[in-house]
Amino acid sequence: MASADFKAELLVVLREEMVGIFKSELQMAMTENLSKIKSELQSVKTELTANLAATKSDVGELRGTVIEMEESLSTCTDDVAYLKSKVEILSNKVLALENKCEDLEGRFCRNNIRIIGLSEQCGTVTAASTSALLKEALNLDKAPLIDRAHRSLNPKPKPGERPRPIIARLHYYADCVDILQRARTQQRIKIGDSTISIFPDHTARTAKARAAFNDVRRQLRDIPGVRYGLIYPALLRITTSGGVTKDFTSPGEAAVFIKTLK
Repeated sequence: MASADFKAELLVVLREEMVGIFKSELQMAMTENLSKIKSELQSVKTELTANLAATKSDVGELRGTVIEMEESLSTCTDDVAYLKSKVEILSNKVLALENKCEDLEGRFCRNNIRIIGLSEQCGTVTAASTSALLKEALNLDKAPLIDRAHRSLNPKPKPGERPRPIIARLHYYADCVDILQRARTQQRIKIGDSTISIFPDHTARTAKARAAFNDVRRQLRDIPGVRYGLIYPALLRITTSGGVTKDFTSPGEAAVFIKTLK
């Protein structure tokens, strides 16, 4: 009986000692692990704090850069608006100057005529020879007074190519008008071996604008009872058989109107 009690006590004591040992070792292990976890957490916290500080610094720099860019963009926008306004003003001035130069050039050419088709073999072109040519070709009472005359400045054509036109400046505008009216009546004028035509000497821009009406004018020739004329610089005036007069500066609009006459 005594032996059984002793064994029971011994087991209880051993169990308590083992529990104590396990508790002690478990506490030591947990303490050690908690220390490691705390250390690692502290390391992570330190790293996060450093990263957060760096991120805040970067964000601050970016915010400053964005503000600078906004200010620069605002300045650029103002500059672009100013330059756009300036370009518009200068463009209008250039257009006004171009129109003024065109008008001055047109006035300068007002007394000029252009003679097309005279052979290059007819010799040197002078004011005197051109005056005599016009008198003979148009049956004038007297030779017109010509200030100067010359062929266009294009290279001399090869044999068989079209001769260069002659540009002549008449001293009196009335002579210029008379010659152009006679030439318009006769159209193609025979002089020697050449057949010549005489036209006003317009500026390049005016000549291009007038030439744009060529097709329209050809159509008008086939419509009976319709009168038309090209007014300087490039205005087509059409008078219908019913007496209605319309002016056109656009060949397209004139072509649309012609369709209503056919």
